[in-house]
Amino acid sequence: MPGKQELPSTLERSNKKAQRTWIEAHDSAVEEYGEGQRAHRTAYSALKHSFEKVGDHWEPKDRKGPSDKQAAKSGAPARRGGKTAGGVDANASKSHLMDVARKLDISGRSTMKKDELVKAIEKANGRKTAKARS
Repeated sequence: MPGKQELPSTLERSNKKAQRTWIEAHDSAVEEYGEGQRAHRTAYSALKHSFEKVGDHWEPKDRKGPSDKQAAKSGAPARRGGKTAGGVDANASKSHLMDVARKLDISGRSTMKKDELVKAIEKANGRKTAKARS
């Protein structure tokens, strides 16, 4: 099973359902498109419909659906282009984003607008992931 061998470190620290979602989507994409970046992007796209990145791992979302405007568009991720929110559920409520920011101990969160919270969470996730990898 190629997906199991290529499981990203953030998913190794996540629950079994997140791992299974990514692996199954990856393996299906490999059959369809071949091994490579497209298979990884497709697997992450599937993962982001049910999970969001919080720190150095993925947690189940309160509701399923696209995580950002880019994910809501139709077509293959490789062909759409554009920036995603890096696993942050940008479509979540501001209240939910505040809770995530609190978990990640983001300073200044109480005065941030929703889009600022998304960017701050994305940045904090990157730092936590880098720290976990080292």
